Amino acid sequence: MPSLLTSFCFTEHAPRGQDVASSSAFCKHQFIDLANDDIFHPGLSALERAVAGESGKSDVVDPIGHLPLRKAIAERIVAQTGFDWSPEEIAITAGSKEALLNAGLAVLEKGDEVIIIRPWQPLVPALVHAAGAVPVFVDARRPRYTPDVSSIRAAVTSRTKAMIINSPNNPTGAVYNRTTLQKVAELAIESQIWIISDERYSRLVFTGLHRHDSIVVVHPAVRSRTIMVNPSSQALAISGSRLGYFVAPRGIVSAARKLRGYAAKTPSREAQRVTIRHFRAGGHVARETYERIFSARDIGLNILSSLRDVTVSRADGAFFFYLDLSRLASALQDEGQFGVTDDFASWLLKQTNVACAGGEAFGDVSGLRVSFGVPPETLAIGLKRIVQALNSLRLR
Repeated sequence: MPSLLTSFCFTEHAPRGQDVASSSAFCKHQFIDLANDDIFHPGLSALERAVAGESGKSDVVDPIGHLPLRKAIAERIVAQTGFDWSPEEIAITAGSKEALLNAGLAVLEKGDEVIIIRPWQPLVPALVHAAGAVPVFVDARRPRYTPDVSSIRAAVTSRTKAMIINSPNNPTGAVYNRTTLQKVAELAIESQIWIISDERYSRLVFTGLHRHDSIVVVHPAVRSRTIMVNPSSQALAISGSRLGYFVAPRGIVSAARKLRGYAAKTPSREAQRVTIRHFRAGGHVARETYERIFSARDIGLNILSSLRDVTVSRADGAFFFYLDLSRLASALQDEGQFGVTDDFASWLLKQTNVACAGGEAFGDVSGLRVSFGVPPETLAIGLKRIVQALNSLRLR
């Protein structure tokens, strides 16, 4: 098992991302970052201007967030799920990653086992290690990258305490359907384990009814064993302000209040006020973000359809294309040209000056993550370079 220090020393960006600037100087093309896990927002949004206007106020912030904001979030969740939710079941955090960490620390103890679907986000094993628990990896089913519930069941032991699911998924863009979520919920209830449901990309679902299905809606009986994590800052174009939240049984939120009471960092006061303004204004910023990302997805899928010997996920949700390079990698490894897919990421950076996130960061040496959260003109240029470069390696 890696040490805590090792667990937290990771990046979701391209290999040797700190050296991108220096390597770019030797490349004739403009550098394009498609490894990033943030969404581009054009110009200075009205919400950002409001944040600036709120500076200087110094009222005390509740460790789990302003009550008016928690009430507003509770009202939204009631509207989305049809179930009653209380502000005492909601904790505001400094971003969704901190929400995941708080959730893990609230339910996990040393020696507990936590089931994680692979490919995973780098933060996920780290938060499990931070709580002294042990990650247990279960591979998703290709090519849709959905959980294999029978494999999850086989991984459950007497020490299994929780399962972490992420839909829409980073890095694969997979969206878990209602049948899968129903089976996962039934297994959690049967085995008496917690579900930590990372729903940070719930506003970005591009297929079916374009609506996110939370596991507690699909199977209400699992609500008492579920912690739902969500962000606010990214969709509202205030990602630098870091605002997220989690929804959980009162006992978990109460534990988080005690934990956060000793923390040096509390949720941004300004971002909380701005989020309330957004809710009251009808959510136009989030809608504009969705429309922009939806359009970028169409542009990207059209360009990537020209790839040969590479399978591209449908990107049903989130804002990432996930490329399965296993066939190409196997053949090229036999020829001694490449090792793992991080070699592809490094090679693409050198050949095209486009940064991608190599699959090793997600526990999958056959994957390559490409963001479409960038400006559309930048995305088109970057993806065309990637397609041209990878097709030059076409199998004979």
